[in-house]
Amino acid sequence: MRYIKGLNKDTLKLLKRIYQQSKYYQVRQRAHCIKLSYQGYKISELREIFQVSRNTIYNWFNAWESSKFSGLYNSPGRGRKKLFTVEQQQQIKNWVKDTPKNLEKVQSKILREWGNTVSKKTIKRIIKSAYMGWSRIKRRVGGNPIPEFYDRKVKELDKLKEQESTGEIEIRYVDESGFCLIPYIPYAWQERKQKIEVPSQQSKRLNVLGFLSRQNELEVYTFKCSINSDVIVACIDQFCEKITKKTILIMDNASIHQNNFLWNKEAEWSEKGLEIFFLPTYSPHLNIIEILWRFIKYKWLESDAYESYSALVDAVENILKNFGTEYTINFV
Repeated sequence: MRYIKGLNKDTLKLLKRIYQQSKYYQVRQRAHCIKLSYQGYKISELREIFQVSRNTIYNWFNAWESSKFSGLYNSPGRGRKKLFTVEQQQQIKNWVKDTPKNLEKVQSKILREWGNTVSKKTIKRIIKSAYMGWSRIKRRVGGNPIPEFYDRKVKELDKLKEQESTGEIEIRYVDESGFCLIPYIPYAWQERKQKIEVPSQQSKRLNVLGFLSRQNELEVYTFKCSINSDVIVACIDQFCEKITKKTILIMDNASIHQNNFLWNKEAEWSEKGLEIFFLPTYSPHLNIIEILWRFIKYKWLESDAYESYSALVDAVENILKNFGTEYTINFV
């Protein structure tokens, strides 16, 4: 009967550590097997413990006796061979980018080009190793700003930010958003066999108009009616009464912002220390309050907020009320 012999205390301690901490399952098995054999376990007993053949046990013993600790690890070239070369893996990544929602087409191309039948899991493993992941496809606006006008506006906005950093002015980013019982919950951690279900239904809409600073200061107005130019003018009038220094409102070019109702009030607001800076067209990324709306809809609203309209209103108003303390955003 064959046994492993001659192990000292340091070797036994190291084998135990490898068995407990190695990230490789096969290495843990082999280290444990060597230790148990030294303790007097028979090969028949080791076969039952590790569910391997007698030849496998002998191979582990041979590798240990010839190479000691390095014998616990697979030598180069061992293990499962890769199905695809580096070039083929890059081609698979390109095919996935061509049809990012349809891996069946990628499977068909692999079979047609190389004669390999592979599962979707194999394709996912390849593209994950290429730093691709399953995530939301972002929507973009339907046009592009005029480059020269866009560049000029960005430079002007940067100057305003510099003035704000020195305390000369205050900047508030202004925009509207709406919330209803059609949920904005695309992903969540959940059990495979017990999927989370969120009710979705048509409902009244809670409309919100916000005045946001980079310091997480938020002046907000909520409405169960639609927001039009009259509402915006009334809110700006009310906001004017609260400013303590020259304040710039950053706004996009929505039709309810670009009309005589606002233009006729600009001189009055200017006397009170408030001016409006209109962003270039097709540039929602320049208005940081858009980030706030996304955080509320996709991150902070829990699924139970969609149980009823009253629950939704309570949840949104709670977030708005506690923004700046419980809910914050780091605007870099």
